[in-house]
Amino acid sequence: MKLKQTLLNNKNEIIESLKNFDSSAFNLHLIFADKKHLQDDEIKASIKSTFNNSILMGCSTAGEIGVKKIAEGSFVITSIKLEKSKVRKCSFKLDNVKDSARAGEYLAKELLSDDLKHVFVLSDGINVNGTRLIEGINSVLDNSINVSGGLAGDNAEFIETYVSDMDNNFIPNCISAIGFYGNDIITSSGSYGGWDSFGIDRVVTKSDENVVYEIDGKPALELYKSYLGDLSKELPGSALFFPLEMRESEDSELLVRTILGVNEKDNSITFAGNITEGSFVRLMKTNVNRVIDGAEKAANIIKESMSEEAKLVLMVSCVGRKLVLKQLTQDEVEAVTTSFNDDAVFTGFYSYGELSKLKGNNACSLHNQTMTLTAISEL
Repeated sequence: MKLKQTLLNNKNEIIESLKNFDSSAFNLHLIFADKKHLQDDEIKASIKSTFNNSILMGCSTAGEIGVKKIAEGSFVITSIKLEKSKVRKCSFKLDNVKDSARAGEYLAKELLSDDLKHVFVLSDGINVNGTRLIEGINSVLDNSINVSGGLAGDNAEFIETYVSDMDNNFIPNCISAIGFYGNDIITSSGSYGGWDSFGIDRVVTKSDENVVYEIDGKPALELYKSYLGDLSKELPGSALFFPLEMRESEDSELLVRTILGVNEKDNSITFAGNITEGSFVRLMKTNVNRVIDGAEKAANIIKESMSEEAKLVLMVSCVGRKLVLKQLTQDEVEAVTTSFNDDAVFTGFYSYGELSKLKGNNACSLHNQTMTLTAISEL
């Protein structure tokens, strides 16, 4: 397994680098970039020309990770040469959010094979129901096939995100997935948060998919604003600091849900994933040290489950963590990078949702406010 990584900071650097880039020397390329680069016509043409006959996966971000550091406004290319294994890519264009489950089913069926070991998914970050997307994937793939990935970002603007399609164009409303195949590929994924819940359990009394209308019989937004106080004036942005912890029953796994939008007219809240009626929710708050420790714990989950040293580590961390950590965001990245061998290569992005199995849970789920890692190596 051979790897090459380049972090570029401006348009001229990107175009010049792509002119001299030999994509044929690798069988998979990953690009995580600020959306301004993916909207630039000259850069788009350069990407198209350089990776014309290559498998390219990538998306817009709320922050990029490359050369073991957090970057902003950058363009990170990571190229992979798998010497014993194969990869395949497929994509789905969403017409509307109701296509999410069908998209998951389609992608999983397209990639399904007897020697499929891992599926890595990159999805539009706004016009998708992440819960339904994963349900669609899980309905096709059995638990022996690992699934991980994330939802694209756009610098916390929540306007439009981009994912590379089958023609290597970065477009909105797109979901792409790559499958890793063969007995020589070794992968693992894990996810950890580090947020603290507080207050009493409350019951969701009215919801529709990922839109919550009532909690404990009261308007959801009104109740949420009562917790935020003056910060309610900064919604929906301030909601990234106060997600909800959710469990569908008293015995189910805890999941975290981030708020994507609010509706003042009907006092509803729209979340990144579904929150079913009858589920239990609690407000959460940040503890900087626990968030950083959570990143290290995610790395430990990977190390404990890998039979080989990780060569490539894909990092997908929630934009909410970045906003909370601020100048300490590099500490969370270093908590991961220092947990692996010095020769491991790290890439990834800050996201609007993370996809991974929880430790001890065989099904992939949508997460928010976590550091999610995917490690890849070959025998």
